[in-house]
Amino acid sequence: MLIIPPYRKGVIGVSDTAGTLAHTPGFAEWSFPAEAGAVRTARTLVRETLREWGMEAVTDVTVLLVSELVTNSLRYASGPIGVRMYSRVGPSLLVEVSDPLPDPPRERTAHPDDEGGRGLQLVACASRRWGTRRGNTGKTVWFELSLAGPSPGGET
Repeated sequence: MLIIPPYRKGVIGVSDTAGTLAHTPGFAEWSFPAEAGAVRTARTLVRETLREWGMEAVTDVTVLLVSELVTNSLRYASGPIGVRMYSRVGPSLLVEVSDPLPDPPRERTAHPDDEGGRGLQLVACASRRWGTRRGNTGKTVWFELSLAGPSPGGET
């Protein structure tokens, strides 16, 4: 895997603590410290990147799901949080959120009065597919969204 040294992307209101590891057409990757501002910064970077890629149709749902997953990582993990986005053939968008905690998240049923516990339900309902995988240094939760528009065969 090619690792590009971190650099700061000039986005108004984005914390200087977010490092962009790679940003090329169809691929973006960031690393955030496990700090309270990480969720806001992730939302801003995801929104800006999808706008640059011309993927406004999936921006709101992508930002919502990234926000939920980064919030979960902040709640339970103490190390850096990674966010990666890939525009894939199909057409689809693959988004991954990684953290150093090896335990996969648990989907649970939230009661009407619960203030939390709906993040993975949102991911499951709003995405085409989703899942988790363990890595050498933690876990990754990923989801895939279908992109609007005609397919290569001309069907939508």
